[in-house]
Amino acid sequence: MTPPDGSPDPWPAQWLRGVLDLAVLAVIARGQTYGYRIGNDLRELGVGTVKGGTLYPLLARLEETGAVSTTWREGESGPGRKWYEITPGGRDRLRQEGARWRTFARLTSDLTAAAAAAATSAPEPGAAPAPTRQSLDAGAQR
Repeated sequence: MTPPDGSPDPWPAQWLRGVLDLAVLAVIARGQTYGYRIGNDLRELGVGTVKGGTLYPLLARLEETGAVSTTWREGESGPGRKWYEITPGGRDRLRQEGARWRTFARLTSDLTAAAAAAATSAPEPGAAPAPTRQSLDAGAQR
């Protein structure tokens, strides 16, 4: 999905900043993985491109807080890699923050849908107001 502004990422950066930790934890919860693959998975899942300068410090913070554990594995045909695995604490965080995010997303969706519906049904500027039940009843009594 290419956004209207033609940028390569489908979502505004400020949206990603709010949910990227959670998205990365969700990818790691699917099974042991390494940084480059996490970035590819996020892109393939539609989250967008997450640059290494953003991803690797985030992974370090997740490790520092105990949400993920790491192991170093030698590469089969290339350099070794740091592998990430979600910890029980990370699963708890994913479950709790995921529930809060889904509630927030649902509330935001409901709010913007209601505003969009109201905007499409709003009268043109200067147009006569739409009749109400009271105005119809008053007109019928004349």
